Amino acid sequence: MLQVGQYEYIRTAHRVYGKGIRQIARETGHSRNTVRKALREQYSGYRERAIQPYPVLGPYLEVIDKWVAEDKDKPKKQRHSARRIYARLCGEYGFTGSERTVRRYVREAKLRLGIGGKEACIPLDPELGKEAEVDWGRCYAILAGDLTELRLFCMRSKGSGKHFVQCFPCERQQALFEGHIRAFGFFGGVFPVIIYDNLSTAVQKLLRGRERKLRESFLRFQAYYNFCPPCLAGRQGFCNPAQAHEKGGVEGLVGYARRNYMVPIPEADSLEELNRYLLEQCQGYGQHRIPGKDKTVNELYEQERRVLLELPEVAFVNVETYNGKVDKYCTVVVDRNRYSVPQRYVGLRVKAVAYVERVEIFYGKEKIAAHGRVYGKGKWQLNPFHYMDLLVRRPQAFDSARPIKQWRQRWPQALESLLSQFRDKLGHSKGTKEFVRVLMLFKDHGEAEVFEAVKEAVDAGVSCSDAVEQILANRERGGREAVEVSLRGWPVFPPPDVSVYEGIAWPAGRQGGGL
Repeated sequence: MLQVGQYEYIRTAHRVYGKGIRQIARETGHSRNTVRKALREQYSGYRERAIQPYPVLGPYLEVIDKWVAEDKDKPKKQRHSARRIYARLCGEYGFTGSERTVRRYVREAKLRLGIGGKEACIPLDPELGKEAEVDWGRCYAILAGDLTELRLFCMRSKGSGKHFVQCFPCERQQALFEGHIRAFGFFGGVFPVIIYDNLSTAVQKLLRGRERKLRESFLRFQAYYNFCPPCLAGRQGFCNPAQAHEKGGVEGLVGYARRNYMVPIPEADSLEELNRYLLEQCQGYGQHRIPGKDKTVNELYEQERRVLLELPEVAFVNVETYNGKVDKYCTVVVDRNRYSVPQRYVGLRVKAVAYVERVEIFYGKEKIAAHGRVYGKGKWQLNPFHYMDLLVRRPQAFDSARPIKQWRQRWPQALESLLSQFRDKLGHSKGTKEFVRVLMLFKDHGEAEVFEAVKEAVDAGVSCSDAVEQILANRERGGREAVEVSLRGWPVFPPPDVSVYEGIAWPAGRQGGGL
């Protein structure tokens, strides 16, 4: 191939110094045709051949074309790759050429037959306030010291690019509804059209084309907020199967939120605290400027908010209710998991109201217990204070009691030291009873204050719960020492007159008050 420096030399030698083509050919070693071509045309570097010969692969081209053509009717994930074609040629036909040659020809054959090409997309410029996209993602966070797998709910405006991200413990329908309710509040209105993939919490059955049979509960929610009606959407707002690019904006948001909001892995005491952090990040994103737009996200959103559908006066009631009976373990089953109640309600029928993140249990109109909600099957959410009265009467069950074992995993060493101290001084049974009474102080006092009182009790070597309670009371009064009380100034009463006893008529045999 003629290099650009040689091209310059040929043209300079001929045009500037008047050398002939024959002389230049002798000096450069190129043919006279090459010299003429350099003098006649612009430099174009390497040119691919119009027809690429395949001297080694030639006898196998028809075989390759046949395999590629047959793949048009096969499932996408079970079609021949270039590597598989090369392996079959070597194994079945004794091909000795290179894999690179096979790859080049397979690429040309698939292009010629229209197989495996990338799908083209049309650039869009959505109207403000018309459409939003929703998707779920997966992430991890450290909640209360434990690494926890969570689900990211993401909603993004296609017009302004403003987005809303929150974490939930699951992707169930109730979590989907809760994500929408919070997102609508964040945006200050409802988007007329919302685009989803075919998530099972909304779609009961895929029908022909764009038609979907939706779940009745999702239809009720959709009707309450009036998004995606057919007269506005022209469809029900769901992507074609396996066509995630149809909601590419929110697909990108899932990755953006995970890379920017969840790295490094955030730490929080609770899911509510984590979601407050995510809300701050979403609000801060409003200062970004989307490529191709002349305004920031917040500036576009201010225009968008005026055309959103108004929120209903009353938010959608997003709860699940369960009826159950308290069993002998002081628990009631809610959504396949157990939640404790005080032991006096054993055998009674109660009602549970389940929110996405908590469960509240009622007896009549009285709320008798509240727990953080757990998902899965066969899990126990136990409040140890529901079992304290039982443990005082049955101290032998203390070490194996499930609520105590759950609590014991996270309490400080000072409590273990106090338990050993009580048992050493009072014996196992009585010491355990006294320790349970100490645990009952957590119900009416702050956790940090009780822990400090326990540390002081361990250092002082006390052996009863009353002493711990007294230490706690002293600390809550500001740590004041005992004050000496003076009787000075109190009224002085005269001594009693015992002479009145002389006038008493005693029965016979009991003179003088003898008994």
